[in-house]
Amino acid sequence: MKKIFTIKNILLGIFIILIDLIVYLFLGVAMMDYDDFYEESKGEYMSLESMDTFQKSIFISMNIWNIINIVFVIFIIYKVYKHFTTIKQIHD
Repeated sequence: MKKIFTIKNILLGIFIILIDLIVYLFLGVAMMDYDDFYEESKGEYMSLESMDTFQKSIFISMNIWNIINIVFVIFIIYKVYKHFTTIKQIHD
């Protein structure tokens, strides 16, 4: 039976989480540019009309990154569920 909770996998998970946090940190700091220079005359807050090209790219990148994270979390939950159901079937 293949173990999923090995030192290598735990360290890899920590590394992936750190990279994820670094990406969120970069995107968050870049989104602060929008907050700093928002003008009501350009449109509603957080609408694409009120953003310049860089701000739009950061906004879209943040949403794509959120979707990637949701898919990744669902995948991890599936793998852990599959692992534990396999263990239960072996022991029954």
